Amino acid sequence: MKIVIAADSFKGSLSSADAGHAAASGILRVFPDAEITVYPVADGGEGTVDALVSGSGGAYRTVTVSDPLDRPVQAQYGILPDQTAVIEMAAASGLPLLSGPERNPMHTTTYGFGELIADAVYQGCRRFILGIGGSATNDCGIGCLQALGFGFCDKGGKQVPHGAAGLAKVHHITEDAVLPALRECQFHVACDVTNPLCGRNGCSKVFAPQKGADAEMIEKMEQSMQRFSALVKAYDPDSDADRSGSGAAGGLGFALRTFLHAELKPGIDIVIRQTGLAAAIRHADIVVTGEGRLDAQTVMGKVPAGIAKTAKKYGKPVIAFCGCVGEGAEICNQHGIDAYFPILRAVTTAEEAMEPDTAGKNLADTAEQVFRLFRFK
Repeated sequence: MKIVIAADSFKGSLSSADAGHAAASGILRVFPDAEITVYPVADGGEGTVDALVSGSGGAYRTVTVSDPLDRPVQAQYGILPDQTAVIEMAAASGLPLLSGPERNPMHTTTYGFGELIADAVYQGCRRFILGIGGSATNDCGIGCLQALGFGFCDKGGKQVPHGAAGLAKVHHITEDAVLPALRECQFHVACDVTNPLCGRNGCSKVFAPQKGADAEMIEKMEQSMQRFSALVKAYDPDSDADRSGSGAAGGLGFALRTFLHAELKPGIDIVIRQTGLAAAIRHADIVVTGEGRLDAQTVMGKVPAGIAKTAKKYGKPVIAFCGCVGEGAEICNQHGIDAYFPILRAVTTAEEAMEPDTAGKNLADTAEQVFRLFRFK
């Protein structure tokens, strides 16, 4: 029996790799001769660097860059054996780097994220996988682009300050200091957000409140975004602020697509392509996936749904394990997951259930019981 295991992390408890190996240990109790391959995976958010580095034998690199408020912070990214750089923007520009009172998208910047990209370019990387979830910013990506040499200048020709406050002052765009090697680079952006840049569903009105914006800030940022997108349209007629994903990470999706010619795709699709997972699934007898919480949101581009979609291309049965089941999880059965099983085995507190040793044991024990059914095939 050939089994492929590709589960997302059980956040706060088990990494993707740990979850996969726990499930494998339970299955091997029933089928000790099974050929099991564990693929660490993620959806482009937290854990993507770890999943791809550990799954490919890559290496980590840690550098000092700017945090969302321009303070020095140690940030880590991955370099895969084929010299692909894997970077999570949250490592430098993420909301968790700020305390509650510090959250103010008028001043937070993506500059540190751009510094990570620039460092990878200097390391010889020319292919990039960028995860842009969890941002603390709403600067339309100008900070990131400034770190790469693009100029966003005010009427006096000076670089505008960082943050959405600077976005409002952009008068013209320059390229004379852009890193020459960027022309040789390919950027693949893991993005599950479909919001446009502006409007009722744009980044300022939908996402900025959770980043610390009040009603007055939101209106100012919306006006700045509209003005900036018009300026960019004159600079690049092919730019499209209404295109799906433009509003991701406070407009970073728009910036990366327009200025770096990036491809925006669902994160799990990028990870599946990078790892060669589709080929392994094609030759498997059973596919196992999972995540910490399975619910109606799972089918909106998350790991289990992406794995199941690929598996169903080849007619493979899919089993999912999860820490708990949320409202609407049954819709997963309509999206390729044939059966799902929560691993909780006793009444307990959330803290106790999420303790890594406990979660690993529960996952292994549940996998064992589920796979006992296959002995009758």
